[in-house]
Amino acid sequence: MAVQPTARIGTWRHRVAFLAAPVAGALVLVAGLIGLISDPAALAVGVGGVAIWATVVLVHTALAIHHRDGTFAACRGAGYIGMGALATGATTAVLVADPPGRGSYAAAGVGATAVLYILGTMLLPGAASTVAVRLRRAFDGLGLGVALGFAAYLVTPMKDTPAAALICVLLAAAGISIVTVIVLRARLHRPAALRCGGGAILVLLSLCAAANLILSDRAGWVVTIFGLPIVAGLGFTAEGGSRRNLPDATGPREQDQYLSGYPLLAVPAGIGVVAALYHLAFLGPFDKTAVLLGISMVAVLTMRELLVVSDIRRYTGQLRTKEAHFRSLVAGATDLTLVLDDKLTVRWQSPAAARLFGLSDSEVIGRTFLQLIHPEDVPGAQAGLETLLSGEHDDGPPALLNARIRDGHGMWRDTESTVADQRSVPEVAALVVHVRDVGERRHLERTLHKLSYTDQLTGLANRRALMRDVLEHRRRAGQHGTLLVIDLHGLAEINDSKGREIGDAVLIQVGRRIRSLLTEDDVAARLGGDEFAVLTTDGAVLAYALATRIVTLLMEPYQLPGTIVELHTSVGLAELTGGSDSEEVLRHADLARSRARQLGHDRVEWYDTDIEMQLHRRMDLERELLGAVERGELDLVFQPVVSLRDEQPVGVEALLRWRHPKLGTIMPAELLPIARAVGCAAELDEWVLDAACRHLAGWSAGGSDFWLSVNVSPRELLTARFPERVAEILDRHDLEPERLVVEVQETWVAEDLPAVVASLTSLRKLGVRAALDDFGAGQAALSHLRRLPVDMLKLDQVLVNTPPEPAVGPAVIDVVVSLGRRLGLETVAKGLETPEQIERARHAGCLYGQGFALARPAPAERMEAYLDTHRTS
Repeated sequence: MAVQPTARIGTWRHRVAFLAAPVAGALVLVAGLIGLISDPAALAVGVGGVAIWATVVLVHTALAIHHRDGTFAACRGAGYIGMGALATGATTAVLVADPPGRGSYAAAGVGATAVLYILGTMLLPGAASTVAVRLRRAFDGLGLGVALGFAAYLVTPMKDTPAAALICVLLAAAGISIVTVIVLRARLHRPAALRCGGGAILVLLSLCAAANLILSDRAGWVVTIFGLPIVAGLGFTAEGGSRRNLPDATGPREQDQYLSGYPLLAVPAGIGVVAALYHLAFLGPFDKTAVLLGISMVAVLTMRELLVVSDIRRYTGQLRTKEAHFRSLVAGATDLTLVLDDKLTVRWQSPAAARLFGLSDSEVIGRTFLQLIHPEDVPGAQAGLETLLSGEHDDGPPALLNARIRDGHGMWRDTESTVADQRSVPEVAALVVHVRDVGERRHLERTLHKLSYTDQLTGLANRRALMRDVLEHRRRAGQHGTLLVIDLHGLAEINDSKGREIGDAVLIQVGRRIRSLLTEDDVAARLGGDEFAVLTTDGAVLAYALATRIVTLLMEPYQLPGTIVELHTSVGLAELTGGSDSEEVLRHADLARSRARQLGHDRVEWYDTDIEMQLHRRMDLERELLGAVERGELDLVFQPVVSLRDEQPVGVEALLRWRHPKLGTIMPAELLPIARAVGCAAELDEWVLDAACRHLAGWSAGGSDFWLSVNVSPRELLTARFPERVAEILDRHDLEPERLVVEVQETWVAEDLPAVVASLTSLRKLGVRAALDDFGAGQAALSHLRRLPVDMLKLDQVLVNTPPEPAVGPAVIDVVVSLGRRLGLETVAKGLETPEQIERARHAGCLYGQGFALARPAPAERMEAYLDTHRTS
């Protein structure tokens, strides 16, 4: 509840009351004692003053505690204290009025006052929370009071005091002792409780002194005034060493119930025994009062002992219950618990040791903890334990040790141990180790680690593992090595035609073949898709030889259930020391692989700076080629085809050129593969055909039998609309179909012969002639010539450059020309660069020739002038 500032103990009004009440009460008491000889009523004045001021202190303190705590018990305590103040005043009035039987009234008043003050202080917040605790504290205080009163009766002149006065003294002593025990054991608001108890003791002392003086006609006033404070002081001293707490099984406040200790029992009993021996030795036998007091002391002490026994039994039952709970928890725990002394010797292990690790007590207890650990893990565990024992991390978390421990079957188990330092706890005074088996977790971690570095399909290392190994190789001093990147060609077609299961089977076999060529120090990896890599410690020569073997092995057919497939590869190589980091080494090898793929299938290329420049050049060309037609950067040159009989030009071949504004002229050998790669080859073919026909129609020289040959890509030739577009262009430029010759390269005719035959047949129906270009450079069979509707053979330069060998027989060019003549085909010898080659072609029977030795390619304007000067009508 909310507390008003004026209601707290620390307000100035309460402080004045706390200081003024005892001082004023003491002054009034002294004044009353001094005037006692002349006027007995002065004693009543002194006692009344002390009672009034002490009551002010008590009520102020109780109300302050009540306002601060706000509990009902505090309110009741204040009420009992107020009633005790009324009882004090009533008892004082009875003593002064001197009615008949005032001794009985005085004893009853003192007893009622003591009981009310005991109840008031007992109900203060934190003094005692339960009835059982209040009863025990009452017996503690009562035992002190009776024992000390018995001792005082035996050693002081109290036996001469009237019975009523003696009863008042004993009741006051018992009340003072009980109040002393209560306030000294108060947990909450201890300063306020001490002030409240001090006020109650002062009131009881004053009231008892007044009653004793009046009832004993001042005879025993010295004993009463000085003996009673001694008894109270002895009570304070005896209680000081008696506070031993017992956990309360009935509530959460464990401090409320305590086990009375032997110091509290021994002090009053010892004082009583010593007083009894002194009385027997020097004063004679006991009287009835002494016997009654002794019996009361023994009875109270016996009751207190019975309470102690009851507490011990209850405490023992609680310990048994907790021990049973502890054993059930430890026995069913998933951790092994060990208790170690300062020398790390195992003193106890939990019952779970046999179930979890198969360890018996004889195998563990008496041995050091380090003897149970794998020798390789001992240094780390010992360092952690020494740090814990040194106390460097007293406030830190428990030490965590990862070590292997041998189980009862002789196997090493991966464990994780938590070591807590409990040496500061008196009940433990040892190191407590909790050991848990983490073998399954470690196995799972290792499995996940392996999976994260392994390609699941082929079982090879993945890209992440490869980059880790490359980094490790680069860090080794003086370590040389090479990285190979392998690209497969044709896997996408296998997946589309055969299915992905066949494609995966091919990848698995590729991984096995690559791994079969490697040593233990080499690493094979799959980068993803159809890309593989090999990390080898070999130098340049051996690495190149390894790459060649890989290409040869991967070219072999793959025998799969129900089918046989073939693959082609491209391999790029890069030295591990060639880049600034691992990623750059991989990029270099990949650039070399790209260059090898550009140059053809089944090639091996090393990385160098020129390759990177060429790749950048190709990327620039690919990016800019798509708009070259619109920008007008394409151009045509024409090379004459000359009759070898009279050296007259009979036709021209249109050759494409890309006049790049920055890179200069791009030749067809570089331009056409780029066009096919970016998908604009058909557009270029159509542009070449249209521009060439336009120039041919504009030339005045040449005549109607002068023809034009144009190279056509396979994709453009095999389109359904190609014959229609050819017819449209011829009509647009008003050219006879016979003047157009469509050249088809021999290297790709065999790949789809039926489609090529159909397309060429459609062109022949239009009247357009066809030529088989670069004949002799490919692997097309001579039997294809009978099926192909072609009119002309353009012989590859290889046939022209091969001289005849008389010992072997006629030259190849002679055989090819003879075969063409039999099939009715005209032959053109290409690449004539010397007079000897011209003569060899003429001698073989070739009708036409083409080459630098006859005429060089020239733009349209120069070609028209050439025809005007060399073409006879």
